Amino acid sequence: MQSGIRLLAGLGVEGDAHLGATVQHRSRVKKDPSAPNLRQVHLIHSELFDELRAAGFAVEPGELGENITTRGIDLLGLPAGTRLQVGGSAIVELTGLRNPCHQIDDFQPGLMSAVLGRDAAGGLVRKSGVMSVVIAGGAIEPGDSIAVELPALPHRALAPV
Repeated sequence: MQSGIRLLAGLGVEGDAHLGATVQHRSRVKKDPSAPNLRQVHLIHSELFDELRAAGFAVEPGELGENITTRGIDLLGLPAGTRLQVGGSAIVELTGLRNPCHQIDDFQPGLMSAVLGRDAAGGLVRKSGVMSVVIAGGAIEPGDSIAVELPALPHRALAPV
């Protein structure tokens, strides 16, 4: 876990492998290198780490590739377009759900299944966080406050990006 990060408007996290205005993930670059990068900043709710520890996994904040860890915010329940002001000046806008890949099992066997679930109707629930783009840059430190601003109605549910 780092002591802080710097968000760069329209690009992502300074020094991060996913930094850029266009897609950076290898599989997405192969498909269309000019596509916009909707995965600039990855956020995970720390309640997921609590759930994983209770299921016997040893996973700490930062180990699943997230840039920001939250507590007390229902990230997965927020609509697309929600803006989060983190700290004094940084603002990210939620673009979608993180779709975990098979590499997560390389970290700890069975982890992929643990970050996926089913809702009451049997639909797939992706619990491994949300993705966002940087609207306004700034420095973020552990413990910074997060303010939630919902988009105008009608709301659209987050979908994998």
